[in-house]
Amino acid sequence: MRVGLTLPSFQSEPDKVLAVARAAEDAGLDGVFLFDHLFRRRGDAVDAERRPALELLTMTAAVAAVTERPAVGTLVARATLRPPAVLRSAFDTLDRIAPGRILAGLGGGDDESIAEDTAFGVLPGDPAPAGSGDASAEPGEYRLDRLEGAVRALADRLYPVWVAGVSPAAVRLAAGRADGWNRWGGGPASFQAAVERVRAELANAGRDPGAFTYSWGGLAVVAPTRDEAQAKRDRLGGDRPDVVWGDPPQVAEAIAAYASAGADWVILAPIDSADPSNAAVVGAAADLLR
Repeated sequence: MRVGLTLPSFQSEPDKVLAVARAAEDAGLDGVFLFDHLFRRRGDAVDAERRPALELLTMTAAVAAVTERPAVGTLVARATLRPPAVLRSAFDTLDRIAPGRILAGLGGGDDESIAEDTAFGVLPGDPAPAGSGDASAEPGEYRLDRLEGAVRALADRLYPVWVAGVSPAAVRLAAGRADGWNRWGGGPASFQAAVERVRAELANAGRDPGAFTYSWGGLAVVAPTRDEAQAKRDRLGGDRPDVVWGDPPQVAEAIAAYASAGADWVILAPIDSADPSNAAVVGAAADLLR
């Protein structure tokens, strides 16, 4: 069972990302992970202000260079944003910077990603992939095609490749070609059901389900004491059933529930992700598990 922490990608100051990465290493966490977005919106309105986002692979290289022990991963690199050859070259370079510590998480993006793809010309005009000549293509088709290409390009590398997603196509792709799989969000019961589907696909593909990595990632609200965690939860609006929250014992209990559901990795994403003190709380929870 390994425990990871996401880093604060959605701002414009790289030093804040590096500070949290160092805090995670000091806290003894097993890994740190970065997101891949071109921008994020404040709120759900279409015209909401765009928040900045630091470029994934550049920031991953910086984190790999300033840390020595934890795994450094992408959760996840979006296959729609870069050609497969570029992704392969980038991850190969990352593995040279931090040998044995890189986790190449890949995904096709979610529905929110379509707005970014469109805004920056990755998905021009209609939802059909650029150059496909098929204006009737479903919005998800171009994402899956590019994800398959990325996974093929990174096959048999020295670093593990994870595929993210719960769609039948993503699960089949993970089971057929990747070294691991990630699900974002959802409770332990839904995660366990998804793990069972992945295991079934692995068996269908003639692969050993025991030689495969299952990971869960999701939002968290953590603090040194239960009262502080409750106050922070109320302030940040994290009162949702799939948000891990609490002091170290509560967080450890939540992580253990995902481990019992089949997770080899649990990766927490604090809502206040730029606060380095979260790393110590999650590290204390990991110590309790150990």
